[in-house]
Amino acid sequence: MTRRAVPLFALAFGLAAAATAGAQQPAPPPDHSPQVGTMAPDFTIPGATRFGVLAQPVHLADLRGKTVVLAFFIRARTKG
Repeated sequence: MTRRAVPLFALAFGLAAAATAGAQQPAPPPDHSPQVGTMAPDFTIPGATRFGVLAQPVHLADLRGKTVVLAFFIRARTKG
């Protein structure tokens, strides 16, 4: 092998490896997050206060025009 053949072979191998590596990258997952300013879909959830669960469920449609903050407490009312 001549001195000139080694760098050309290395260059060809490097380019082939780079092309293969780029083709194997998975596509990023689609973004399903809501955009700023879009209206939330209507939903119904059981409401709760510090005294317990409310008798009537809460409908988002009943709160239109008001500021709504949803808070989730994963271990609330559990032994964990």
